[in-house]
Amino acid sequence: MRQISCIIVEDEPLAMERMQSYVAKVPFLSLQAQFDNGIDALLYLKQHTVDLLLLDINTGEVSGIQLAEQLSKECAIVFTTAYPEFAIKGFELNITDYLLKPFPFDRFYMAMERVQQSLTSLIHNVAPTSLFVKTEYRLEKVSLNSILFIEGMGDYRRIHTDKKRIMTLQTFKELEKDLENSAIVRIHKSYMVNLNHIEAIERERVSIKGELLPVSETYKDLFYQRLNK
Repeated sequence: MRQISCIIVEDEPLAMERMQSYVAKVPFLSLQAQFDNGIDALLYLKQHTVDLLLLDINTGEVSGIQLAEQLSKECAIVFTTAYPEFAIKGFELNITDYLLKPFPFDRFYMAMERVQQSLTSLIHNVAPTSLFVKTEYRLEKVSLNSILFIEGMGDYRRIHTDKKRIMTLQTFKELEKDLENSAIVRIHKSYMVNLNHIEAIERERVSIKGELLPVSETYKDLFYQRLNK
């Protein structure tokens, strides 16, 4: 089970004690630090990375809302507050959950499971930016942005990039696994294409740099689903 590093920002001593006891009961949480004000928390986060911020709204000169505005793209955030009126603002900032005090442990644990699911989803859906291709006796790093399409040629796959062509014995199945979540998708038993380089689609064929590549019935539905995304 993946450990989730977290910090607590809470200005009420009793609420802080309760939060610490709740965190200690969750096996996949790892408490890194706790603060009673937003300024010290912000200074800490400028030098340290955490997965989760357990954040009160009233945190002194730098409020929980201000902290969330600065950090919502860097870590998961769960508000722990007595004020329901900030809920809409919180979810506008894409926080993971909003806990209204006083909340029981089972509600806290539910929020932590939600955080775990969210962080796991982010990790699994990160798009790769490059690919190591087995060619001859070496591994060659290829930027995915540079790939126009990949063509099957018997036992080989020919990778057409914007600068050169690379031959590899890697199968389409292996390439599809390596390119999962990228913009490069299968359209035919003999072709994969980079969606970002398609210039036109006409009569079940895609045009890339003057090349017309067929879209087969087998891959058509998946291709159009990915295209619409």
